[in-house]
Amino acid sequence: MLLDIYSWNVNGYRAIIKKPEGKWLLENTSRADIIAIQEARVAHSSLKEAQQPSQDVWKHSLWLSCKGNQGYSGVAVFSSLDYINHTYELPQEEFSHEGRLIHVEYEHFHFLNCYFPNGQNGEERLAYKMGYYDAFLKYAQELRATKPVIAVGDYNTAHQEIDLTHPKQNMNESGFLPEERAWIDSFIAEGYIDTFRHFNPDTPEKYSWWSYKTRARERNVGWRIDYIFISEELLPNLKNAWIANDIYGSDHCPVAITLEI
Repeated sequence: MLLDIYSWNVNGYRAIIKKPEGKWLLENTSRADIIAIQEARVAHSSLKEAQQPSQDVWKHSLWLSCKGNQGYSGVAVFSSLDYINHTYELPQEEFSHEGRLIHVEYEHFHFLNCYFPNGQNGEERLAYKMGYYDAFLKYAQELRATKPVIAVGDYNTAHQEIDLTHPKQNMNESGFLPEERAWIDSFIAEGYIDTFRHFNPDTPEKYSWWSYKTRARERNVGWRIDYIFISEELLPNLKNAWIANDIYGSDHCPVAITLEI
C-alpha cells in the first residue's frame, strides 16, 4: 500500500480554510492519507461544525492547542488511516504547555507532528528551543525502540547553506545558528533521514517558507525549514519526497512523501 503524507504550517487554520487552499485541505483534493498541520492557532472546541474536517473525507482528526493561549501555536493531524493510540506533547513538564506535538501510533510506525519553537526572541527562548530539540530526540528514540518513526513538522531551522537564499547574512540569526544546525546533524547521525535531501541532495533554491513582508515568495527568497524525517528502518519503503510549492495560502508550503507499507 502506498501512503502519501503531507506536513504544512498553515499559519492559522481558520484563515486558511477561508482561502481557496482550504479546499485542498478540507476536501483532501491531493488524496493524501495523512496531512499534519502546524501553527493551527485554534482550539478544536471553538470551531463551528462547518469549519471542521468532514468525517466523509477524513476518518480521524486530532487537535492540540496551546494551554495558555489558544491563538498561539497548535497542531492537528487529519488521517484516513485507523490508529492504535495517540498522545499529546512531550513528557517533560516544561515542554508540555504550548500545543506543539501530537504523537499518533499507527500499525507500522510512530508518527510525530511537531511545531518546534522559534528561538528568535532572545537567549532564554533560544535555550528553550535547544532544550526542546534534545527532549524531542530522546522521545523519538524511545518510541523507535518499538517501531519506526516518521517525524514531520516545522523545525524552524534551515540545515545547510543550500537550504536558504542568504546563508552568509543569516549566520548569526536564530533559524541558522551553528548550534541549531548541529542539532539537525545529531538527529541525522542517530539514523533519521531528511527525505527531501535523500532524493535531492544537491538541488538548490528549494524552500518551504518565504517572508510575507518582502513578497519573498514571488522572488523565491526563502528557507527550507519544514521537514519529513524518517528513521532509517523505513528507508526501503520511501518512494518519493517533494516540496508542494504550488500550494499557496500560507507563508509556508506543504512538504510530502510517498511511503510503501
